[in-house]
Amino acid sequence: MQRRLLISILLLVATVSVQGQEVVDVRPSVVTSVTPAKEHNPTKALLLSLIPGAGQIYNGQAWKVPIFYAALGAVGYLVYTNYNEMMMFKNEYLSIGYNGRSTLEGYSGYPGSSIYNMYQTSNKNFQRYVLISLAVYGFNLLDAYVFGHLYDFQVSDDLSLNVSPSLTPIPSSNAAMAPSLSLSFHF
Repeated sequence: MQRRLLISILLLVATVSVQGQEVVDVRPSVVTSVTPAKEHNPTKALLLSLIPGAGQIYNGQAWKVPIFYAALGAVGYLVYTNYNEMMMFKNEYLSIGYNGRSTLEGYSGYPGSSIYNMYQTSNKNFQRYVLISLAVYGFNLLDAYVFGHLYDFQVSDDLSLNVSPSLTPIPSSNAAMAPSLSLSFHF
């Protein structure tokens, strides 16, 4: 029963046709002199994005600049705080090793192995956030380069997708047919 219901729903959904809507321009046509557009260079977008956000501005996507700066600022803050914490625990561990006493307030009762473990944790977090900051910067470069290539990309107004049920022959038998979906793209 559930299988029949599922097949019925699938065939009902398959009969739905998704099509693009027709765009009608109601503005009066005005004859103007056409000047050649400047050629958009994806390599220039990549080189400009060495300064975070400059490639996005060149591509006309200035709304992305605050996102990249917020991400770089957040990750930069985490790099900075984990580096300071790592150096604090390193100096504490070395102080315990040389002097046998703690120099940090609040850590006097901790053994050297615990301080060393805290140092290792801070070091791993520091390295992780350095890699994440490099990934965010790399994503900035990649975004500017890819959208530099897609700057002049045009999508037709006639774009549509039609989904309809059909019968497909089963290769192992000569006469059997299986229900299937037929997709047709128009562009």
